[in-house]
Order: sequence, then structure tokens, then C-alpha cells
Amino acid sequence: MEYDFLYDVQDHIATITLNRPEVLNAITFEIYAQLRDLFEELRYDDNVRVVLITGNGRAFCAGGDVHKIIGALLERDMREHLEFCRMTGHLVRNMRLLPKPIIAAVNGMAAGAGAVIALASDFRIVADNAKFAFLFTRVGLTGADMGAGFLLPRVIGQGRAMELLMLGDDVDAATAEKIGLANRVVPLEQLLPTARELAARLANGPTYSLGMTKLMVNNEWTMDIHAALEAEAQAQALMMMGEDQRAFYGAFVAKQKPVFKGR
Repeated sequence: MEYDFLYDVQDHIATITLNRPEVLNAITFEIYAQLRDLFEELRYDDNVRVVLITGNGRAFCAGGDVHKIIGALLERDMREHLEFCRMTGHLVRNMRLLPKPIIAAVNGMAAGAGAVIALASDFRIVADNAKFAFLFTRVGLTGADMGAGFLLPRVIGQGRAMELLMLGDDVDAATAEKIGLANRVVPLEQLLPTARELAARLANGPTYSLGMTKLMVNNEWTMDIHAALEAEAQAQALMMMGEDQRAFYGAFVAKQKPVFKGR
């Protein structure tokens, strides 16, 4: 399939590069739909173990294209507005439901939808010149968009999230790391090498275990402690019968490094 972004798979790592640098990688209707569908399809692609998403040029993603989305939506009715907003939410849903790690290599400004795409990833490796902006209120919209009202408080806490979602201020890389929005901040020239090193580590790891970890963390957001402990007991009992657990034990006995199969 042809995409309106760059897509490449090497060594079990799928790399998505948003590729409209002339407009800071702003997203169109078509790109939203393509990303939504791709993240669903990746659930069933056994050749892909890790996803890395970044931007071409000086921005990660400036959000929705002002003319091609905001301007176009002004000519549409309420039903079409709702269909669009649901589509953007389904992109985030498919990212969170993907049982594979997603790394956002944030190479510059991540604003609006770009900030939420980075937020919906499992890891955020951030260039030292990058910024985040959950700027929806700055354009007259609710700060709770594309799941930001659900995800951001869980990543950085409700107090900080309320500040970012209500005020829409820019957050520099150092502040993002301080509040837990960035996992790691590195010089721009080290961004992709660092992100790819992490991707390779994950791709060569116990991938089924990683997917189960992501699933459990997602599911436990809505559980009480009793349900969470029982769910973890059941999940761990299943994992203990997997091939990767046996591979670890065999390697431990032989004093070798385990080779995981993702099963």
C-alpha cells in the first residue's frame, strides 16, 4: 500500500516517518486514516516487533493541517465533524491496543495531534531542541482530544496534565523529561541512533512478554487492586509456560545469553 508518509521495515522494526516537512509534518484526513489502519494491521504482522515513529525535517508533527482539516471542516455538518473526531480517536486506540512497543522519536515540535501521537506511544525519546504543545484550547477547542484527557494524567499526573491541557503552553524538552513526558532527552544528532538502539533491544527481547506487559498495564487502569492482582496472577501463570521462560532457564543453566523467540 502507498502511504502519505515514509514506511520501512528492517530487522523487525517498522519505521514511520511523517513526511510533509514544508508544513511541519501537519496531518491530513488521509494521513489520519492511513495511520489508523496501519496500526490495526500491525497487530497481525509477525515480521514487525517494534514500531518507531518520527518526523522529517525540523518538526515531529505540528498537528492537523490548518487548511486541509480545520478549514475544510468548517464547511461540513455535525455528523461529519463527529466522524472525523472518532477517526482521530481510533488512531490512538489502535496504538494503545497494539501489543508491540511504540517509540516516538520526537525530533522537533510535537503540537496538537502530534503531541497526542507521541503521548500514545510507549516510549518518547526527545531531541533537546524539541517542544510539546497540547494546544487545543489555544484554537478554541477542548484540551481533551484524541484521548489526551485520558492518557496525559496517567503519564504525568492530573495536576500537571490539567495545566498543559487548559493553558496549552509549550513544554521544552528539559521540562518534558522533568515531569515524565519524555523518557530520555538527547542531542538531535543522537536522536535516531538512540531510538533505534532501543528499538533493536526491544525487537530482540521477549516480544510476547513485552506485548503482555503493555496489555496488562492498559487493562489495569480500570481495575481495583483485587482484580489487578488476580489478572496479573493469571497472565504470569500463562507466561511461565511459554517458550521464552524455558529459553531463559536453559541459558541460565548453561551460563549463556538467552535467545528469545517471542513465544
